[in-house]
Amino acid sequence: MASRQIMALVLIFVFIGGAVAEKREIYLALMEGDPIASSSSSRRHALNSEDLRLRAKSMVDYHDQLLESTLEATSYSKLYSFKHVINGFAVHATQSEAEKLKRAVGVRHLEKDRGVKLMTTYTPEFLGLPPGDRGRILQGGSRDAGRGIVIGFVDTGIDPLHPSFANTYPVATSEDGNSSDSGKFTGDCEMGPLFPAGSCNGKIVSARFFAAGARAAAPLKPYVDFMSPYDAVGHGSHVAAAAAGNVDVPVVVNGFVYGRARGMAPAANTRLCLLSQEPSSCCRIAVYKAVYPTIGTLTDVIAAIDQAVQDGVDLISLAVGPDDPPEGTITFLSVFDVALLFARRAGVFVAQAAGNKGPAPYTMLSFSPWSVGAASSSTDRTYAGSLLLGNGLRVRGVGLSGPTPGSGMLLHRLISAKDALNANGTYPRTPPYTDECQHPEAFDPATVQGSIVLCAFSAGFLSQTSSLDSIISTARALGFMGFALLANLSYGDFIAEPIPFGIPGILIPKVADVQAILKYYEGEKSGGSAKAAIEEGRVASYNTKAPIVSRFSSRGPDFLNIGKAPVDVLKPDVLAPGHQVWAAWSPISASQPILTGYNFALLSGTSMATAHVIGAAALIKQHNPSWSPAMISSAMSTTAKNYDNHGEIISAEGPAVGSLYPSTPFDVGHGQLNPTAAIDPGLVFESDYDDYLSFLCSTPGIDPAALKAVTGELCTRPFSYQSDLNLPSVTISSLVGSRMISRRVKNVGNWQELYTCTVFPPSGTTVTISPPWFTINPQGMQDLHLQVNATEVRNEFSHGEVILRGRLNHIVRIPLSVRTVSSSPWSP
Repeated sequence: MASRQIMALVLIFVFIGGAVAEKREIYLALMEGDPIASSSSSRRHALNSEDLRLRAKSMVDYHDQLLESTLEATSYSKLYSFKHVINGFAVHATQSEAEKLKRAVGVRHLEKDRGVKLMTTYTPEFLGLPPGDRGRILQGGSRDAGRGIVIGFVDTGIDPLHPSFANTYPVATSEDGNSSDSGKFTGDCEMGPLFPAGSCNGKIVSARFFAAGARAAAPLKPYVDFMSPYDAVGHGSHVAAAAAGNVDVPVVVNGFVYGRARGMAPAANTRLCLLSQEPSSCCRIAVYKAVYPTIGTLTDVIAAIDQAVQDGVDLISLAVGPDDPPEGTITFLSVFDVALLFARRAGVFVAQAAGNKGPAPYTMLSFSPWSVGAASSSTDRTYAGSLLLGNGLRVRGVGLSGPTPGSGMLLHRLISAKDALNANGTYPRTPPYTDECQHPEAFDPATVQGSIVLCAFSAGFLSQTSSLDSIISTARALGFMGFALLANLSYGDFIAEPIPFGIPGILIPKVADVQAILKYYEGEKSGGSAKAAIEEGRVASYNTKAPIVSRFSSRGPDFLNIGKAPVDVLKPDVLAPGHQVWAAWSPISASQPILTGYNFALLSGTSMATAHVIGAAALIKQHNPSWSPAMISSAMSTTAKNYDNHGEIISAEGPAVGSLYPSTPFDVGHGQLNPTAAIDPGLVFESDYDDYLSFLCSTPGIDPAALKAVTGELCTRPFSYQSDLNLPSVTISSLVGSRMISRRVKNVGNWQELYTCTVFPPSGTTVTISPPWFTINPQGMQDLHLQVNATEVRNEFSHGEVILRGRLNHIVRIPLSVRTVSSSPWSP
């Protein structure tokens, strides 16, 4: 009897162990057969025709039939059918069920959803678009910039009540809130919590939300994970406002006016549209919420991209994306990157955040040449507060706060957190209580009231269990006059970003400055005579060296797989402001409690850089409506600047806090975005869908069978080398002996122009170009041939460039990045 009981227990444990191993996860499947979207933009604008609706229904039916015939009916959940940019579906299933699907007839490719993350007013002027000049540059004034364009934002949603998205003169709408114009775009306005009827007001032309993946992946919180397009995080509102927010919106935080915000392409001022009798021609925002405070899934993001292409957007902003390269597949062949390839095939320009994993090399998260990867830079605007000590020493720091009473003329008691503790308290004697000012119960209220308290940056901040929000809560509860968060001598300097404080506060991130403060404090504290004042920290200055590549901005080289094998593609593509950008925010601020209640936020991240790139793309598209996404990308790239405002090569922040080094193309791409020049670049480099297929077919490590599995295409016209793709740059990740590189340029100007070619070869190479000069007619083509010879084995990348100078003042820059591995093709 006992042995039977033991056997039963063993069976129970085996069953439980199997159940744990068989947890359900989200898988993405690609199917045989082409998606609906084609390479023809005219056909893309007819994606809602009746015959295509019937085709879409047939695809969905086929997906359902395959699942029903392969898996048990109650064991899985289909989340989406993808029909427009890819033919496939997302399913919530076990690993063993996924293996069955992988072997099913009709399934080309299957991969696990690896999740997504967020890549988190003055910047238009910094990019050369000041209000006084923009009218001459961009047809009709700053309020008209971006006119005629629909930008799709795949993000955390939008706050429809924010003034950055207001429409004082709304276009006519139908009862369900949709715009009634009959242009090429056909969206929808999905209503729900905090997103009532009328939220789509003509500025916001469409708003949808996608949550099937989020619901399957984690328990959602109804008080923040709203089933509507409303943005409870703030990130989506910030990105949309930086790209296309209204003009002259006062940025008010804690009662202080920081200036007036506007997006790069703000022209959804519908009054102008009504006056022109062309409401359908105005730049508008289409919202595709796919990331939630609790979780973000690749499944929801791909569903959003699929819908955006069907709706007919001109451009897609992807300031969200996978936080790691794909496992088990080539970077270019992940379901996500294939979806972007087919979006490009459908005529949609995609800007993608490069990632926030810098400054180490090989941290890029935008891999493919068919999307534009945005790196982040600073502008020349800084906010610097200061702590004035009783001995007259003024220590510079960071903190968006007002001054302590007296504006520096009146000094207040200064005391260290350790010297203000409640000696009889029962709290733990750990750094969050004794050093970091996280808990009010640790202090003697009479000692800290009316004082400036010195808190220490300690282990809790490194582990992210301590926060500035808790310091502020403690300060408010006990009546601090102000606080200063000091670098800890044991941990070294820390990185400080300006955050609006509702009370006087300052961050002192440098150990050397902290040593001076503590020397003064220790000398004065015995008599209680240590005094200080926090001075004004909210006034900006505009004299800093800029741009500088942000420390967090992900770096190249681009790579093929999780093993970081380099490839012949330059990434990132372009540098844009992404450091300390003011824009709209959601007062719920579900992921950042310190910003709760604010309507604006000062944020940093390649997300913010993406907003500037997509806004600039709208300006270029407005001025050149017939241009393809590749032409827009080329125009941005070849006109980008690689010098800063001091006339020096753009610097990049290094691993050590405050360290700088001269940037390379793997930090800046082609250089700093220059929208004014990009509107009239002179020459462009074009590539189409077939060229990208040839690129993939010639990429070492890509099996033609794997390519056919994800794209449905055969390798019929591979390039000789991967580097033959007609990009506005040349990257050779493994040069053996010599290589001939060909490029073709097109004159998009209105006049015949003579160009002369100058080459600055990378170290360890010689480079010649043919022809050395050429004359090209409007809409004419010119082939260029570059002979690249290895003269020295370096086994690391070195950089140079080709410059094409036109007689009509056009300058076209082509970065060269080469890694020589052998100076002779016969070397072993």
